[in-house]
Amino acid sequence: MTTPHPAPQPPPPYRITPPRVLRSEWHKLRSLRSSWITVTSAVVMVLGVGLIMGGTYTSGGGDSDIDTVVLTLYGSMLGQLCLVVLGILMTAGEYATGMIRSSLTAVPARLPVLGAKAAVFAATVFTVMFATALVTFVAAQAFLHDTDQAASLTDPGVLRALVGNAGALTLMGLIALGLGALLRSVPGAIGAFIGGVMILPEILGMLPYHAVERAIMYFPTQAAGALGSATPIPGTISPGPALLALSLWAGTTLAAAALALNRRDV
Repeated sequence: MTTPHPAPQPPPPYRITPPRVLRSEWHKLRSLRSSWITVTSAVVMVLGVGLIMGGTYTSGGGDSDIDTVVLTLYGSMLGQLCLVVLGILMTAGEYATGMIRSSLTAVPARLPVLGAKAAVFAATVFTVMFATALVTFVAAQAFLHDTDQAASLTDPGVLRALVGNAGALTLMGLIALGLGALLRSVPGAIGAFIGGVMILPEILGMLPYHAVERAIMYFPTQAAGALGSATPIPGTISPGPALLALSLWAGTTLAAAALALNRRDV
């Protein structure tokens, strides 16, 4: 007597795939009011400060030796704080609300969730901030066209600096996103970013050692500044090493967050 083979089971109607995880994270990002507030605040900071700098600038003043792109995108330092908050809210914010349990229940492998968050954040922030940098530069040049800071997009290094500025803001935000996933606390991650990324290099810079001074050039804030300048800034590294250094900082932070996510309970 032969045993009948069980009937083949139909495949499940839904499978966990990278595009679906990405779509889920994109939906969460764009549906939260905090995302719109932080991104809009970053855009307003960059554009508003750029217009103020362009409208109030006069030739021959104390700012005549500043790089044109740096001058027009001076608001990036303020916009960066908004994007840092956004990156932290995307990860640590879910631990604060308990949403992370639903995310990891839907995607038990865990790491695709962190990867999708980083990818969605990077694509969104880079696109928005590059467009903002272009608009800000062009708008500021409407005021600067008859000054010693007049420049155009076709001038050497200008377009590269605009791309570098957007890339630097994106990578700094990814560092914050990684810290949020690693520390699982919004206040803790914000404090760690301000203390470790922004304040620590300034404190180390007071030490009278050439090796320390050289090492500080590769810290995130200093590397980000080198990426957003059309002309070399004294005391900074060139754009290529700056991009590599900043990418390594972001990658290392995300790798540490991924390791913690895999080993710790929710």
